[in-house]
Amino acid sequence: MTAGGTTAPRVTAPNVTAEAYDRAAADPVAFWEEAARRLDWATPWHTAHTWSPPVPQDGDPEGLTVPEAAWFVGGRLNVAANCVDRHVTAGLGAKPALHWEGENGDRTSVTYADLQRRVAQAAHALTALGVGPGDRVVIYLPVLVETVVIALACARIGAVHSLVFGGFSAEALRFRLADTGAKLLVTTDGQYRRGVATSVKATADEAVAGLDHVEHVLVIRRTGSDVTWTDRDVWWHDAVDTAPEVHDAQAFDTEHPLFIIYTSGTTGKPKGLVHTSGGYLTHASWAHWAHFDARPDDVHWCTADLAWVTAHTYEIYGPLSNGLTQVIYEGTPDTPSRERHLEIIERYGVTVYYTAPTLIRTFMTWFGDTLPAGHDLSSLRLLGTVGEAINPAAWEWFRATFGRGELPVIDTWWQSETGAAMVAPLPYVTPLVPGSATRALPGIEVAVVDDDGRRLGPGEPGILVVTRPWPGMARTVWRDPARYRDAYWRRFAGQGPAGAYYVAGDGALLDEQGNVHLLGRLDDVVNVSGHRLSTIEIESALVAHPTVGEAGVAGVPDAVTGQAVAAFVVLSGVGWAGTASPQEADAGAAALRSQVAREIGPVAKPRHVIVVPELPKTRSGKIMRRLLAQLWQGEELGDVTSLQNPWAVDDIREVLAAGVAERKAGR
Repeated sequence: MTAGGTTAPRVTAPNVTAEAYDRAAADPVAFWEEAARRLDWATPWHTAHTWSPPVPQDGDPEGLTVPEAAWFVGGRLNVAANCVDRHVTAGLGAKPALHWEGENGDRTSVTYADLQRRVAQAAHALTALGVGPGDRVVIYLPVLVETVVIALACARIGAVHSLVFGGFSAEALRFRLADTGAKLLVTTDGQYRRGVATSVKATADEAVAGLDHVEHVLVIRRTGSDVTWTDRDVWWHDAVDTAPEVHDAQAFDTEHPLFIIYTSGTTGKPKGLVHTSGGYLTHASWAHWAHFDARPDDVHWCTADLAWVTAHTYEIYGPLSNGLTQVIYEGTPDTPSRERHLEIIERYGVTVYYTAPTLIRTFMTWFGDTLPAGHDLSSLRLLGTVGEAINPAAWEWFRATFGRGELPVIDTWWQSETGAAMVAPLPYVTPLVPGSATRALPGIEVAVVDDDGRRLGPGEPGILVVTRPWPGMARTVWRDPARYRDAYWRRFAGQGPAGAYYVAGDGALLDEQGNVHLLGRLDDVVNVSGHRLSTIEIESALVAHPTVGEAGVAGVPDAVTGQAVAAFVVLSGVGWAGTASPQEADAGAAALRSQVAREIGPVAKPRHVIVVPELPKTRSGKIMRRLLAQLWQGEELGDVTSLQNPWAVDDIREVLAAGVAERKAGR
């Protein structure tokens, strides 16, 4: 259904075949050792894996020890050298590593030799600014080549980086600077967002005010806007571009911290998750190679902002460790037109396109059943999704349009905490199931359990857990190991063969074939007259209706049933809002209620259907359902600048204010 193009050849010899499942199950540690040997190690490890589960302390069942995991103990490597230098040594210096495109149309390509030179210069500059192994560097940048360069430079010298989305508020940035105790902040004078050059440096100045541990602010000139300057500010072009172009990479211990990534903080104080070097890179590199069936001639495009964990793994460390070419794009998908992504895929010959279900559903509302004509997408050979569980209708649409009805759609489930994908199909090996990430990757084991930790059978909804440690797992919460224990390991301490289950925080069920079907966050449920209903299941039913492009469901107070289902819907091009009469709007809402009743049951029918311009989402593409409930109830909201689209909050507030009379009438 896409415009033009020819059919990409089917891959007949995938990187990972079906036998890997049995081999990994028989000896998962040996399996991960084999994966680790894909990397260059300066010193081999002497112990593959150690694990200390949480156990009662001093006879007090509540006083659990903090769990500790380590992988490839005794091994030493340099992460940046594995991502850049070894490919240059192998003769790939002239191969493009990055095709960068700015929102305003700027374009540049960077070869692996260029990247090696730039990373070396940045490493020298960091050292000259007093940054050394273990020091923390906060990176507050948009998607630029320099963002990748400075992250790799930190890895090269053993500094610990923490990337922060360039649209975050001064308050959100300040928290991360203070919590990490950062010595350096890397930022820019401004950035382009939705066609407008906006100031960034002023926000950075506000964030660092009074933080004496921030010794320098390294500033990239991006927009040329005027900035306020202080003694600790340093221009990138003065510090980096003039530095020596050759740098000797030092090897670091496998458990040396690589980066700290913060959870969004929408439910409390953000958690700074610590990922280490050898285990994380092993998992990231192998997973990218396996479930994207990475090929030497791939042009890989992960559309995530570089501050999101998806980009850490599938825009920096995974593709670069595998020597691939990739696209990175600074801007938004609708600037200057809604066809920007189609243009980029065609321009660079993208072969693997990895994006969020929320963007796919947005495309559905923009384009309808057929992509706009005039774009040759025949280079695509594989599609991927990440962020939230993708509903079957969006999966099918994605495959029918971008995938020409034939390409694999690799739906992946994982988290900031897991480091890389945990549940995902192997292309051409694992049977694909629309709306399911299918089964755990080789070397990973997941289960669905009840509140007591008992494994549940097919069709029984429960709690998704990981049954044993894996290399890419976060090792702790920065400066708060007790929170790490309590958030992820306490609930099922003492259970399973590893002595504890990792609690992902997601609900799920298994089908008869053992495929995992995500049901949303455990706290994203609506309790109607004692019936616990999955928000994502109701949303999936709504989006299956041809008039709905996206849906967000929240539980709102109800005097009779305790909670009622409120459905916030974004209509597709064939929707019934706008010029529709009240009668037509009522009929449209009734059709959606009937759709949910047919798909799930009458108890799940939305009591309220609210048509909104768009839904509030995190930078990872997750719908903020708790915000929807708070907006409905008129509660005061906290800082929403960390959202991908903070303006959506005001839009929804206006819609709700305009419909107060209807709500009081019970319509």
